[in-house]
Amino acid sequence: MKPLLAILLAAVLAASPAAALDEPKGPVILTIVGVVAEPNRDGSAVFDLAMLDALKGRRAKMDTPWTQGEVEFSGPLLREVLKAAGAEGSRLLVHALNGYSAEVPMSDALAMDTILATRLDGEVMTVRTKGPSMLVYPFDQDSSLFNEKYFARSVWQIKQIEVVQ
Repeated sequence: MKPLLAILLAAVLAASPAAALDEPKGPVILTIVGVVAEPNRDGSAVFDLAMLDALKGRRAKMDTPWTQGEVEFSGPLLREVLKAAGAEGSRLLVHALNGYSAEVPMSDALAMDTILATRLDGEVMTVRTKGPSMLVYPFDQDSSLFNEKYFARSVWQIKQIEVVQ
C-alpha cells in the first residue's frame, strides 16, 4: 500500500500548479512590471541573478555589432523569464539603465530563442560589459535577424521590462 500512496502523492504534486515566484535573496537585477500574474514584490516580479540562473536557458556563440569577433552569450530564455513572472501581453517595453528603451513584440520572446543574457564568455555581465542583462536575438540561428530592426530591440543594461496588453 505504501508504494501506491507514494505514486499517488507524486502524481498530485506533478499536476499542481507551479509555486509562486520566490522573493530574491540577492540584489535585484531585473524588474518586470505591467501585466504580471506572479508578482513577488509590490505588484512586480523581481529577479536576482540566482533566480534567473535557475530558469531554462541557452548558450550561443555569435558575432554581433557590439562585440569583437565571436562571443558566447548565456542566460535564461526570455520566454522562461516571462513565464516565471506570469507575464501576458502583446508587447514588451524593455528599459535600459541609461534611459534607452525599445518596444519588443511578445512574439519575439515566444517564437524565437531570445536570451536574456547574464553572462558574456562565461563571465557575469556587469554594467561595463552591457549587463546586468542584455536581450540577445538568436543571430546564430537565423542570419535574417542581423539587421537594424533587431539591433534596435537588442537592449543592454536592462533594468526593467514592462509587459503591455
